[in-house]
Amino acid sequence: MVQCEMCGTEVSSPSRVKIEGAELDVCDECTEFGTELKTEDSSSSTSTKYSTSSSGSSSSSSSSASSSSSSSGGSGRRRDMFDEMDEIAQDFDDQIRSARESNGLSQKELAKQLNEKASLIKKLEQGNSLPSDDVRGKLESALGIDLSAGGSSDETEWSSGSSEGSYTLGDVVQRKD
Repeated sequence: MVQCEMCGTEVSSPSRVKIEGAELDVCDECTEFGTELKTEDSSSSTSTKYSTSSSGSSSSSSSSASSSSSSSGGSGRRRDMFDEMDEIAQDFDDQIRSARESNGLSQKELAKQLNEKASLIKKLEQGNSLPSDDVRGKLESALGIDLSAGGSSDETEWSSGSSEGSYTLGDVVQRKD
C-alpha cells in the first residue's frame, strides 16, 4: 500500500497526476485537482517523482546544463548568475554620501546629473536600497569612486591559533568593544 501524496490516504494503485507543475502519485479522489498523466514505465515515473517539468524536456535541459558546466572549467558545478556579478561594498552608502559631499553636490543635484530621482539617492545613502548595475556605473563614473567589494572579504584570511589547524569561534570573531 502507498500513501496518496496529497491527502495521505492508503492507496493500492495510485494515479500519476500533474498538479501545478509537480507530478504526484495520488488517490482517485485527489485526481480531480490536476491532469492525469500516462505512465510509460515504472522506472521513469519514480525518477521524476518531484520533477516540475516533463521528462522529455528535463533530459534535454540537463544535458545542455551539464555540457555548459563542463566547458566552464569542468568543475562539475552548474553555473550561477551570481558568479559573474561583482559584490557591492558593505559601506557603499557612506562612500556615496562622502563622495557626493566632497564634490559639493546636494542629493537633488547628483540625481539630476545622473538622470535619476532624488529619492533614489536618498535611499542609497541611507542604505535602504542597493544600486542597480546601471545606477552603480553612473555613480562610480560621476563621483570617481569604486563601489565593488574588492578584496574586503579576502583581506581577513582565517588563521587558526591552534597547532592542529582547526578553527574555533574565537579564531574568527572580532569583538567591537
